Amino acid sequence: MQKIKAAVVGLGFIGPAHVEALRRVPTVDVIGALHFDLESSRQKTQELGIAKAYGSFEEVIADPEVEVVHICTPNAMHFHQAKAALLAGKHVVCEKPLATTIAEAEELVALAAKTGLVNAVHFNIRYYPIVRQMKVMREKGELGDIYSVVGTYLQDWLFKDTDYNWRLEPEQSGESRAIADIGSHIMDVLEYITGVRIEAVMADFNTVHKFRKKPLKPVETYSGKMLTAEDYQDVPITTEDHANVMLRFSNGNRGVITVSQVSAGRKNRIDLEISGSVSTFHWCSESPNNLWIGNRDGANGQLMRDPSLFHGEARSVVSFPGGHNEGFPDTSKQLFKEVYQAVASGKQPEHPSFPTFADGLRELLICERIVESNKKQAWVTV
Repeated sequence: MQKIKAAVVGLGFIGPAHVEALRRVPTVDVIGALHFDLESSRQKTQELGIAKAYGSFEEVIADPEVEVVHICTPNAMHFHQAKAALLAGKHVVCEKPLATTIAEAEELVALAAKTGLVNAVHFNIRYYPIVRQMKVMREKGELGDIYSVVGTYLQDWLFKDTDYNWRLEPEQSGESRAIADIGSHIMDVLEYITGVRIEAVMADFNTVHKFRKKPLKPVETYSGKMLTAEDYQDVPITTEDHANVMLRFSNGNRGVITVSQVSAGRKNRIDLEISGSVSTFHWCSESPNNLWIGNRDGANGQLMRDPSLFHGEARSVVSFPGGHNEGFPDTSKQLFKEVYQAVASGKQPEHPSFPTFADGLRELLICERIVESNKKQAWVTV
């Protein structure tokens, strides 16, 4: 079997997660990777067991063996790298956000459509099996009309003022941090499950740590490493640690979300409660294999992740029988399975099952309107 050859760019936290997931897709071979430069790339590829180490992005897209490029770099690099990869004839899987401005994202969507190349954004939360099952259940009328949504996405990796990462720097990550970084996930999965559109937003941001201690040496995302006092410098912070956002939906009803990166003990917790005219669904990523189903006139229920209990349309993202739990690493594998089926065909499907650059543009639009709302302290139409 001829395998599809991929290269991964950016080997901080999420890049190696892409590598691991790709190795679980039997049709894919990760042949090379790029970190910062040739020296750092050699160190990382040796650690990850990858054959080729590149010295620059130009080397990656010039390699005739590379068919797909995975972009896992800081946000400000996504647009330029995705554009260059498409122009070089490579299929592209990009981390969120797709770009840092709507204009950039629109250009990428147009270019991807013109080339016909496969394009995807790593909104992997869609690929928890229970999330796919909730979507299918809603489509079959088991949730009913959407009444309300309450969602939270909580982390604690920036809890201390000594916690630091490139995401804190607007020139690398953009004007928003918590909303752009994790709020984009919850916004995407909310619209994905419910089928309603967010039409207006009202946001309130808070920067808990107005100043942080920036390490004078590299510290990778989620590493939790502490340095000595002389290893830091104080820097002002302008992006949000915490945000509350009220939502108005296309069906006239309402929702609210909270995102935080300063919630002690919450490592990466997504919690969704979706209330409809038939039932209520509650799902939490800390117990991702269980769905609570609330009923008004009967007993509440629990659905476990079990392909024999799922609707047929949701079984494709389940790899193991009930009782054999699947979690975060499996979501990327399932997403990449669908993406690489498209790559094998040589072009973007007419109706992709996976999140595309168009979905990346949609979430960027919502996030920009949320930032605007926070500045105005007023409702803003999406």
